Amino acid sequence: MNGWKIATAGSALVVATMFGASAIAQSPIVIKFSHVVAVDTPKGKAAEYFKKLAEERTKGRVKVEVFPNSQLYKDGEEMEALQLGSVQMLAPSVAKFGPLGVREYEVFDLPYIFDNFAELHKVTQGAVGKMLFQKLESKGIAGLAYWDNGFKDMSANKALKLPADVKGLKLRIQSSNVLEAQMRALAALPQKMSFSEVYQGLQTGVVDGTENPPSNFYTQKMHEVQKFLTMTDHGVIEYAVIANKKFWDALPADIRTTLDGAMADATKYANDIAKKENDDALEGVKKSGKTQIITLTPEEKAEWKKALVKVHREMESRIGKELIQAVYKETGFKP
Repeated sequence: MNGWKIATAGSALVVATMFGASAIAQSPIVIKFSHVVAVDTPKGKAAEYFKKLAEERTKGRVKVEVFPNSQLYKDGEEMEALQLGSVQMLAPSVAKFGPLGVREYEVFDLPYIFDNFAELHKVTQGAVGKMLFQKLESKGIAGLAYWDNGFKDMSANKALKLPADVKGLKLRIQSSNVLEAQMRALAALPQKMSFSEVYQGLQTGVVDGTENPPSNFYTQKMHEVQKFLTMTDHGVIEYAVIANKKFWDALPADIRTTLDGAMADATKYANDIAKKENDDALEGVKKSGKTQIITLTPEEKAEWKKALVKVHREMESRIGKELIQAVYKETGFKP
């Protein structure tokens, strides 16, 4: 009898343990995905699309929690949060990697180095893009994909038709030495500021203007506090989707493979919609009647290029001449 009781108790313990293990096995892997822009931007929509694909394809084994609009961290804080494991995924502008010590990424900030998305993709989807991701591994970061935002345009409360019009203006930039050199080449006063603070900075006059793709300009309501937007198309804002490397490497192999596939499809989606989203945003700015759109003549555009392309040479010692030449080779750029 006692033997039966012991066996039964043992069986109960085994069953309880099995149920406990089952419950643990069924707990989803949570990925906190933080970013600083609005949900209705190309990046915002792509993050939501990745969430949808990841959760569907892993059949609930993965749960992606997306935090847009700097809900968790401002863009000056999010990289440290990722490295500490407080969040698992980010999609920062590649300009954020310079302050991290990976200066090579500042090649994307060089003005007029890309003329269109096709040229940009030759770099992000080729050998240069892969090499740049490898540079992040020593920082505890896994590079997953590059997402387009769009080509940047200059805004201010005065008409900017020629480079000389920018002189003396306080212009907000991301934390990038290349962007600082770019603004100084225009005799402007560069002001580094978190993205979430830009609207208020423009509203209060802390900064006079900024540079942004139309989608960011419109969704952050900058058209309410800027009278002019000049279609300079002088640079790109490109995002890198990244993960905490320790977290990513520890994922079960089948889960990681599934997430890689979801990311590939989310990337195609992101890049497909980027141009349309910016075109639609520009239309929204026009319809608002609050900001005048300035389209440059070919001669005016040539003046902007002439003023800014010299930054490439200035930044060779910082970014690496060989890397800049490798990008030139991919894009066909002739300095």
